[in-house]
Amino acid sequence: MSDVRVRYAPSPTGFLHIGGLRTALYNYLFARHHDGKLILRVEDTDRSRFVEGAVEDFSRMLEWAGIVVDEGPTQGGNYGPYYQSQRLNLYEQYADQLLKEGKAYRCFCSSERLDQMRKFQEKSKLPPKYDRLCLRLSQAEVDENLSKKMPYTIRLRVPDDTTVKFHDLIRGEVEFSTFNVDDQVLVKSDGFPTYHLANVVDDHHMLITHVIRGEEWVSSTPKHVLLYQYFGWELPLFAHLPLLLNSDRSKMSKRQGDVEARAYPPKGYLKEALVNFIALLGWNPGDEREIFTMEELIREFSLERIHKAGAVFSVEKLNWINTQHIRRKTNDEIYDLLKPELANAGLNSFSKEYVLSAIGLMKERINFISELISFSGYFFEDPKSFDATGIRKRFNQQTKSHLQELLNRLSTIDEFSVPRIEAVYRDYADEASIKASELIHPTRLAVSGVTLGPGLFELMEILGQKTVLRRMQAVIDHFDRIIKEASTTA
Repeated sequence: MSDVRVRYAPSPTGFLHIGGLRTALYNYLFARHHDGKLILRVEDTDRSRFVEGAVEDFSRMLEWAGIVVDEGPTQGGNYGPYYQSQRLNLYEQYADQLLKEGKAYRCFCSSERLDQMRKFQEKSKLPPKYDRLCLRLSQAEVDENLSKKMPYTIRLRVPDDTTVKFHDLIRGEVEFSTFNVDDQVLVKSDGFPTYHLANVVDDHHMLITHVIRGEEWVSSTPKHVLLYQYFGWELPLFAHLPLLLNSDRSKMSKRQGDVEARAYPPKGYLKEALVNFIALLGWNPGDEREIFTMEELIREFSLERIHKAGAVFSVEKLNWINTQHIRRKTNDEIYDLLKPELANAGLNSFSKEYVLSAIGLMKERINFISELISFSGYFFEDPKSFDATGIRKRFNQQTKSHLQELLNRLSTIDEFSVPRIEAVYRDYADEASIKASELIHPTRLAVSGVTLGPGLFELMEILGQKTVLRRMQAVIDHFDRIIKEASTTA
């Protein structure tokens, strides 16, 4: 494991997929575990499908997730350039070598002919492979086509009746009969290489020791192994990661949820939580632990503990992990994350001390930082509406007088603290021979507008005497209207 070098090599034909983020993470964890290097290489040779802004999206999301790249387009390094579109001369050199050695050949077939061939194969239930028409051309025919400047691709010459074998660090020994391996296009008619040639050439020249990528590349690996053999190069070690699946165990797709990594930060997922979650999509530490920091993941990670079966992407599990990481954070850390949310909501006039108190009370009750505003807005604004079901259940003919009496007693407290507030409620309940809940529930509705939340007395202490009395008085003043509105709400 000396001098481990791995790469994450996305194609900018779309924004970073959540599966791509997992691939980048696994490469990063493996590299750091072995004191190795992570290289970012942009495989931008498919110009027809290039998406503007995709490269910036890759870099931004990796940085957000804490995946540190050692070499790449921005970082530089000794093995650049790190855009494949800037390495075309290198690919041309090796394509020419394969042609001269008879390990590749020019294909002059038009796209129309290839379409007809595929349709015939489908109809005849034949393997979907190139029929090698151009492999049978004589040199004179090839030269004549070249003189006519006929467009062509360069195809890999797959040997007949051969078994290609390689060892996969996750799947063990893998072998393919060349009968099932197509003569892959290595160079397109526009002169740009396909993934297969560029990938192998770059991995060799960048001294990549381990190729960690998705399961969808298993069937392409025999072609890559042949290229390594044709060039006389040492194979890297391969590890193909399990597929990501929807809850119904279908392949993860846009139809059933967000697949782009950039969708998750705006929803309020902490980077620690998303990284933790995707690390568990195919890997486990060998025990019951589920919550990890990046440092803990680096220490524990190994390819041997990645399983072969597809991994189900569960939003419920992601949400749970997010709550666990919120609870691990200090109140000050949560405050720093909440500040922009407060500013966006126009609620940045509250003191840090006040917000920290609210955080301390709510940290164990929220799934997302933003819920401190969306679900607990009563910390920052007087209720504009009241839970209709709660009003119908908790407000009755005596409630108004109870609230008035409580307001009178609370206004005389010189220390608005939990023990003093609670004493007011317990004493009055005893005097009125009623349950304390008959006072607590209506008060909660009055000061927060909702029926659920943290301990009422703790909430009242944080809100402060002035705010609590103002909100209780407003409910008393509009008591009949509030009840009427609740009775007409479905």
